[in-house]
Amino acid sequence: MQEALKNLEAANDAASREKIAEIDDDIAAFQEIYDMVVTEAAKRREPLPAMQANVDAAQAKYEEAHNRTSGLQAELNKAIDDGASNETIKQLRSEIMSAERREKSCEDDLHHCQRRLESQERQVQYFESEAEEAKAHIDEDVAKRDALLGDLEKAQAAYDDACKAYEEAKAAADKATSPEITQPAETTPPAGSAQPAETAQPASSPATGKYAPSSSTKQADTTAGKLANTGDTAPSAIALAGIAAAGLGITATATRRIRNPK
Repeated sequence: MQEALKNLEAANDAASREKIAEIDDDIAAFQEIYDMVVTEAAKRREPLPAMQANVDAAQAKYEEAHNRTSGLQAELNKAIDDGASNETIKQLRSEIMSAERREKSCEDDLHHCQRRLESQERQVQYFESEAEEAKAHIDEDVAKRDALLGDLEKAQAAYDDACKAYEEAKAAADKATSPEITQPAETTPPAGSAQPAETAQPASSPATGKYAPSSSTKQADTTAGKLANTGDTAPSAIALAGIAAAGLGITATATRRIRNPK
């Protein structure tokens, strides 16, 4: 996390508001130069077609004058070979001199048109070169600005991720060290287990609705009372036998009542 914070501070310093503003100023300055030279190049390029047409026309005139001179020279040579008169030869030589002057004039015009065209093309090339150079500076500054802002964005994202990871690790550590409160689990009796039976209430008398002990029960109670009145802590064998006999009498009586409910 400290490393991420250090990288973020470095990226923030490199892409500070002042440095980004300085780069933007350079971009704006070169953009102004670019617009100016592009406009000037277009202006200088505009007359090129007409100037090229002038060159072509001058070239045609020169070729025509040159052909005229060449034709007269061939005619003079033929006249001399044929033994033409001096007057004819003199006339041909005069025409050749005039044709040569015409040819020279056309050649000068051609060279003039060519030089103008070449000069105009060099001016166009100069302004186009200036435009390319300004555009290169703009692209370089834009790439530099975008790189600085991109590095800042990446550093910010890395720092945010580091903070998130730190918070998650801290929460996990706090959870691991804090005591857990265990809720008591409800006890569920297993299926099929016997539930404690409710205590049966003694049978009531049909007439009074009150509990009426049987004769056997009375006998057992009397025997137990006698034992209690003796004050002995350990009952004798005779007393125990009496209690057992009373119990057997209770069981026999209950059995007869079940078999003969009426």
